Amino acid sequence: MIAAVFERVSFAHPWALLALLLLPAAIFLLARRRQRMPRLVVPAAPIGLPVSRWARLWWLPGGLSIAALALTAVGLSGPRLRTSRRIDLSVQGIDIVVALDLSTSMLAADFRPKDRISVAKEVLKSFISSRQNDRIGLVVFAGEAYTQCPLTLDYRVLEELLDQVKTGVIVDGTAIGNALATAVNRLRESDAKSKVIILLTDGDNNAGNLSPLQAAQIAKDLGIKVFTILIGKGGRVPYPTGTDLFGRMLYEQVEIDVNPELLQQIARSTGGAAYQATDRESLERGLSQVLDSLEKSKIYEAGGSAQYDEWYGRMFLPAALLGMFGLALRTTRLSGTP
Repeated sequence: MIAAVFERVSFAHPWALLALLLLPAAIFLLARRRQRMPRLVVPAAPIGLPVSRWARLWWLPGGLSIAALALTAVGLSGPRLRTSRRIDLSVQGIDIVVALDLSTSMLAADFRPKDRISVAKEVLKSFISSRQNDRIGLVVFAGEAYTQCPLTLDYRVLEELLDQVKTGVIVDGTAIGNALATAVNRLRESDAKSKVIILLTDGDNNAGNLSPLQAAQIAKDLGIKVFTILIGKGGRVPYPTGTDLFGRMLYEQVEIDVNPELLQQIARSTGGAAYQATDRESLERGLSQVLDSLEKSKIYEAGGSAQYDEWYGRMFLPAALLGMFGLALRTTRLSGTP
């Protein structure tokens, strides 16, 4: 049992124990001082004089000082007893950039009672609020692509910036290649081990100066996965054309081109996945499936660390008390003088 206890004892500063080497020298000097002290000699005593109890304790003041020195040396060495071992489990988050299509086709009302862009923003806000430890950025695009929010852990600010986006601000079109390239640039300097782009669009690539497959190849080379979600099913969909005399929205059936094969190819080439959303429920389901994939790609790092019961504080107080007591005794009959 004693051996087991010693196996758990360690010292934070073991070099301080070298001060214990001074103890033999201190004991030698104490004994030598005793021998050199003046003595009272009675040359012709008829009987032997008994030694007083005070004389027998001549060593006590010096002994207390030596004990104080020993305790101080042990305390400075930082003695500690390992009480348990704790397993630390840390989670490394994922860097995510959401690329959101703001082309005017996102005003199509096939997600009634709301249009595509309104539903997409609401579902994205739920997605953002469900994340933890993940930095999220936002890229918006139509005929051109811009960074709306860089990677951040401040989800409140991100949601506020998401609320501000709307169609008609960027020149119209669907520049999927430029959107991917802008998102890749946001992740290029990332040191996260998992980097992801979520592309939400409702159309085919018809603008920009970079092809979607070229941008996907760049993402693949940088270890970035792309998950695509096609919003809407294409074909003829209700599209707002104005309001009537009573302020009610007027709709016409408009043809919107989609290219699900392109989105599938982008996702497949980067190791991601492609989904299609034709209503709010399927959009939520698609993002939920992306969530499942992201959780599986999280990196968990486990490491052990020992917990210690520190003993150095238990050494200094007794050392101080013994030292002061030893000094106090030198003012009494135990000082050694006759």
